[in-house]
Amino acid sequence: MKDVTQLTEGWSLRHGDDVLEAAVPGCVHTDLLTAGVISDPFLGRNETDVDWVGRRAWTYVRHLGHDSGHERTDLVFDGLDTAAYITLGGRPVGATRNMHRRYRFDVTGRTGRLEICFASAYDEAAAVRAVTGERPNVYPEPSQYIRKMACNFGWDWGPTLVTAGIWRPVRLEHWSTARIADVRPLVTVDEGTGRVEVRLEIERTAQGRGRTLRAEARVAGARAEAVLAGDEAVLHLEVPDPSLWWPRGYGEQPLYDLRLTLSDEGGPLDTWHRRIGFRTIELDRSADEHGTGFTLVVNGVRIFARGVNWIPDDAFPSRVTPERYRTRLTQAAEAGVDLVRVWGGGIYEDRAFYDACDELGLMVWQDFLFACSAYPEEQPLRGEIEAEARDNVVRLMPHPSLVLWNGNNENLWGFRDWDWEAPLAGDSWGEGYYLGLLPRVVAELDPTRPYTAGSPWSGSWDHHPNDPAHGTHHSWEVWNRQDYAEYRASVPRFVAEFGWQAPPTLATLRRALPGEDLAPDSPGMLHHQKAEDGNGKLNRGVARHFDLPADDFDRWHYLTQLVQARAVAAGIEHWRAHWPVCAGTVVWQLNDCWPVTSWAAIDGDGRPKPLYHELRRVYADRLLTLQPGDDGLVLAAVNQSAEPWRTPVTLRRMRADGTTVGATVLEVVADPRAVARAAVPEELVPDARSAKEFLVADADGLRALHFPVPDKDFAYPRPRFDVTLEPVSGQGDRVDVVVSARTLVRDLLLQPDRLGQAVACDRGRQTLLPGERTRIRVHGCGTVTADDVRAALFCVEPV
Repeated sequence: MKDVTQLTEGWSLRHGDDVLEAAVPGCVHTDLLTAGVISDPFLGRNETDVDWVGRRAWTYVRHLGHDSGHERTDLVFDGLDTAAYITLGGRPVGATRNMHRRYRFDVTGRTGRLEICFASAYDEAAAVRAVTGERPNVYPEPSQYIRKMACNFGWDWGPTLVTAGIWRPVRLEHWSTARIADVRPLVTVDEGTGRVEVRLEIERTAQGRGRTLRAEARVAGARAEAVLAGDEAVLHLEVPDPSLWWPRGYGEQPLYDLRLTLSDEGGPLDTWHRRIGFRTIELDRSADEHGTGFTLVVNGVRIFARGVNWIPDDAFPSRVTPERYRTRLTQAAEAGVDLVRVWGGGIYEDRAFYDACDELGLMVWQDFLFACSAYPEEQPLRGEIEAEARDNVVRLMPHPSLVLWNGNNENLWGFRDWDWEAPLAGDSWGEGYYLGLLPRVVAELDPTRPYTAGSPWSGSWDHHPNDPAHGTHHSWEVWNRQDYAEYRASVPRFVAEFGWQAPPTLATLRRALPGEDLAPDSPGMLHHQKAEDGNGKLNRGVARHFDLPADDFDRWHYLTQLVQARAVAAGIEHWRAHWPVCAGTVVWQLNDCWPVTSWAAIDGDGRPKPLYHELRRVYADRLLTLQPGDDGLVLAAVNQSAEPWRTPVTLRRMRADGTTVGATVLEVVADPRAVARAAVPEELVPDARSAKEFLVADADGLRALHFPVPDKDFAYPRPRFDVTLEPVSGQGDRVDVVVSARTLVRDLLLQPDRLGQAVACDRGRQTLLPGERTRIRVHGCGTVTADDVRAALFCVEPV
């Protein structure tokens, strides 16, 4: 039977005469940080002080012994970052140039000093660029010339921290006769029967050649066996009436253990195990009267995807543990998310990420790793890219949560709109990957899943790549240049990216910028704002609705976070109200990789921003929304549940002082997975110029609001409310904050981190009418007073 020795201990990191203890898995930056050689690059402006780290060569060293009775010993790397030259006992073992691949080297009988010498990623990229020639890039860094996490080189939300190191596990595998090299389980469901076609490849030793071997596969009581005279076999298993895997909100997520054993006459030689799920996945891209669709269909059910974009959860990915993956993805699921897009400027995530998605019912849209750049298609990159694609398709395809392969992020759009064509002058730029190589690899290795060439992509060059009427669409003009109300100007078929910025929570800012007198333009705040004209766009977004506060950081912080939540809600409410024409929204973005002002719903310290709580509201199965349009004001009841939604909706036209001008009750029936729309009676619609009237819709504990004018033009009363605290019985660290409104209180928000670094609460912004009260559960707060809580409460105030 194969033996495995994990190589996690005994490593040193060397540069010149300096030798440090090294953690494996890890990276140079984390080792230097542990040793006190560098300051934390996430704090203050330390990032600029460690630029030298990514521009040097580094060597990892340890002694490698040999104690095995097996015929063969392989040195196996799950991830090397990135250009490395490996020696053992002074003799070459191999070389690598791809962070996104696994590597295996035969070191049978060899012992001695193991050295892994990493070149600077900048030097490797320069060498490749010298061969391929220049290509356009959105950022002034060489990310497209090296197969490495592109956002290591900085992004409009990320630091420039160019890493090197053994970033995923390394081990010795000792084996005899034969081993399992690759397993591809093709899982389908046909007329109620689950089918698993297990495609097996093995590797033999010299002594193992010519031997007859046996492979056995088992799943859910089904068994199949094959005799291998060569190095490949196909085993077929059938499972009658399997329980189907569903996205969260549509059903359960049953997982089945698929086990494979390779044996000879002496017994087992090697085993393989994964969990699989039975489900069908289709992508409906058929044309209709609205253009070209893009609808995910799981087990025959058409789905409006409630998605988020995922970036690496740490600028140093080796620090992301299975527990951290689980925490972040659970946060996503609890916000109503059912799809996570793994963005193409990051990494193919660890198995723990996809395991968690399998269990939580989170569909995974997986980008191949190309983003915002023109990529050369010549060697040495082309061979690396094909090997990388093959490696990761095989590695990830057992996961039922994986529903879509996507060729790239924004490169097809970039070629058309970002002035690439002229400087390229006919040179390759990646099109051959997205429309040729990658779809061929997916069709060969994983024909059970759909592939799309890019995001955005209209399906062909017959339409603009980012045409909202065809395929996937990225909506960035609104954030860059317009008011968030402009999200309502179109109904894309699938919104794969859109978002609005806001700073992180105050506790995160205080930790990341120690001792700084916080202001929107203070040095640390500007350093942790990576977007072009980011603060300008933030301020213009606020100024369209509120007067920008002068010299009041707390108020600015509240308003920027409020506008972020409102903006994303405006888009999602509008697009969900137009299902099934629009079939999904994928918010940019769920998470951050360090403390930064960004589009994220969860900041770099893992704290939810108000946007996170807003996602819980707008991604709930049932959503009530008031939608202005050319035909007047419309009430939309969005029902993504499996049951009909029959409810009376109370409409009230109200004055700012809380009195009711008019009211009615509409009976609304929304079918399962459908939207019911009803015109608001004309007599209840406030005048478009009214500064004193607004509309409220209430049903089943849900509320929708319509204010006809910007907040700064509305005659809000001075907000008055009472705050009381009620301990939660049996839970000493929890308290209910009860807020009772005496006036209209618009967008009341508790910022729990102002009560303590570890304090959290269960809801975001709320609007209370006079006489209403709300209960906010707070945990982790210890002993606080009503005055403490009042100081952490914010709401809209009159000008």
